[in-house]
Amino acid sequence: MNAPYPPPPPPPAGRDRTTLWGILGIVTGVLCCGILGIVFGWLSIRDARRYRQSPVLGYVAIALGVLNIVVSLILQATGNYPYWNR
Repeated sequence: MNAPYPPPPPPPAGRDRTTLWGILGIVTGVLCCGILGIVFGWLSIRDARRYRQSPVLGYVAIALGVLNIVVSLILQATGNYPYWNR
């Protein structure tokens, strides 16, 4: 009746690149292109689920990638995009 829970199954064999994809997503999402930030964020979330890690880095990378795209579109629409009119 009060039996302990069985131990969780071991994570699958392979390389855990959750942190790598998350950091790459954040850096590329902020600095250059939001689409790469979204892709790397999705890869980080996918690996986080596979290896039972926290997906927070992936969500941050996706949010920053979307923010980069939105801010770029707003700057282009208003004509204030740096180096646009040179």
